[in-house]
Amino acid sequence: MDNLFDENTGVLFDAILSLKTQEDCKNFFSDLCTVKEIKEFSQRFEVARLLSEGLVYSDIAEKTGASTTTISRVNRSLNYGAGGYRAVISNTCDSDKE
Repeated sequence: MDNLFDENTGVLFDAILSLKTQEDCKNFFSDLCTVKEIKEFSQRFEVARLLSEGLVYSDIAEKTGASTTTISRVNRSLNYGAGGYRAVISNTCDSDKE
């Protein structure tokens, strides 16, 4: 995993951190990624959110259209990954419940 992170990746992450609004994010990611990539990212995040709420694979697949393979990979990242999904879910989705 460490070979994924280099100077260019750091510059990209700094660029993402500089975005201030959802509109800025939309514009940047529209330029950076294909429509398919953005949809895949958003689907994975929705899967992570639903898994963290305790939904089962079949309900998540029905609700999101994600394959069970994708759900399984996201679940593995949630449980054994670097904690990125959990941090973002905690920072964004938990505040929706208040």
